[in-house]
Formats: sequence, structure tokens, C-alpha cells
Amino acid sequence: MQRILAGTMLYAVALGQASVAVARSQDVAPQAAQQSANAPVVTSALPPAPRGKSTILGGEIRRVDPVRDEIMLNVFGQRMVKILFDERTQVYVDGRKASLRDISAANHASVQTVLDGTDVYALSIHILSQAPAGEYQGRVLNYDPAARELTVSSPLSSQPVKLLVPADTSVVHQGQGTSSSDPSSTAGLVKGDLVAIEFESDKKGRGIASQIAILAAPGSAFVFDGDLSSLDMHTGFLVLVDPRDDKSYAIYFDSRQLPATQNLHEGDHLRVTARYDGTRYVASELAVN
Repeated sequence: MQRILAGTMLYAVALGQASVAVARSQDVAPQAAQQSANAPVVTSALPPAPRGKSTILGGEIRRVDPVRDEIMLNVFGQRMVKILFDERTQVYVDGRKASLRDISAANHASVQTVLDGTDVYALSIHILSQAPAGEYQGRVLNYDPAARELTVSSPLSSQPVKLLVPADTSVVHQGQGTSSSDPSSTAGLVKGDLVAIEFESDKKGRGIASQIAILAAPGSAFVFDGDLSSLDMHTGFLVLVDPRDDKSYAIYFDSRQLPATQNLHEGDHLRVTARYDGTRYVASELAVN
């Protein structure tokens, strides 16, 4: 992401000299009014904030770099994550609107983030006087039922996150409308599951899962309906954006099995049936609407 420096407001200063002649002053006034009407309107040069599914990361701010416009957030259960910010980032202190100058190291914060290419960008930073809660989405790498420890990977960081899963943690299977606080419900957590986790932190700074939603399990099938935003025929990879919620879905395909992919163009509205294999979505059917 290109770094966006702090915007500079440009002010126009009009200088004039008073005239003793009444006719002269009457002549100047219409000219000044005309010049004011023709003056260009200054608009913000900032582009819109990145779009897409946002994720809330909770942790402690360890470093603030106002030159590079970045913070290092020590997310609970993992190492530090670099997060970029700029003038578009909204800042709050215990719910009250604040400024970028209020961000400092040692602050507890919940940061609403979104991917901007490969960078993690802060849509908003909520500085809290108490240790914050957070949300995390990723793929299950391992679940140790004896230690009740869940390890999850995420595109937001190269380092996996580790969370404790208490016995009363609710596990929700998305779309099935069922949940359970029974300890046996965590038996459904297997390697490859796509999960969304709500968590809090304890006094030791560890992430404690309060709810886990299983978004997709290996072998499950899904139907995606959206606009084609990216296509790579060489690797067999496309990205659909659902216009209803602006979520993006990366789907892989075999052009030999799906010849319709040869005629795809960005902007096409597609309906894709895909199966989640534990690491990615793989298309089995594709139709252009």
C-alpha cells in the first residue's frame, strides 16, 4: 500500500487595497465576487478506505511509528502484527472520539483491520483502559483437547495464534443454527476447519476463546454468487465478491474440467459450486449469470 502522508490544507489569501474613489470600489467588488465564484474547490486527495471483510484484533500497542504510519500490535496468543494507519483511520479512547496523536505504546487496543493487498490496514483503533476483547478468523492448524489449546493460522500474520478453549466455550456450526457449551462440542474442531473466534484476554495476556464459529469443514460444499474481481488462468484462481455484503472469496478451478472459465472476464456475475478441501475452495461447477 502506498503510504499516504498527512494531508495539507491549502489556503488562498486575498490581498487588496482600499480606494478612496467610490466608483473604483464598486468596480472591484464584482470582480472579487467573480474570482471567488471561479475559484477551484479543494477536495480531499485521499482515496476511499480499503474494502472487504474486516477483522478485530485485540492486544497491546508495543510501538508507534508516526513517520511510516504504522503500529506494532502484540495480539493475544501470537507475536506482533504490523498495522498501517493514516488520516482515514478513526481513533477512539474508551468510546470517545480522539486523534491519531492519542495513539501511544503500552495502550490496550481493539483494532478493526482489513487487508489492503498484503498489508494490514486499521479502519479504526479503539484504545481501552482495560484489556480488550477481539475477533479472529483463520484455519485450524491443531486442537489439543488435553491442554484445551487451539492453534489457528490467518492471512493477517505469518505467525499462528494460540488460544485457550475453556470447557464452557460455545461452538457454533454456521448455517446449522446449533451451538453447545458442552465440552464435547469442541470435538468438532479438526485440522483444516475455517473458524471465526471471539476471545477475551486474561491477566497474563493470553487469549481465551468465548465463542467459536465453524465456517467451513473439510469436505463441505458451498455455492457462491458474486462478481468476478480477479482471474488468473495460469494458476486456476479467481476471486468473487458478493455484492450483498462485499465479502471476497478465493476459489481455485481446473480449466480442463470447467471450459466455461476460458471465456470469463472481470465483472462477470458468476454462480460457483465449490468444495472446501481443508486448505482452499475448489470449484466443481461454474455458470455465468
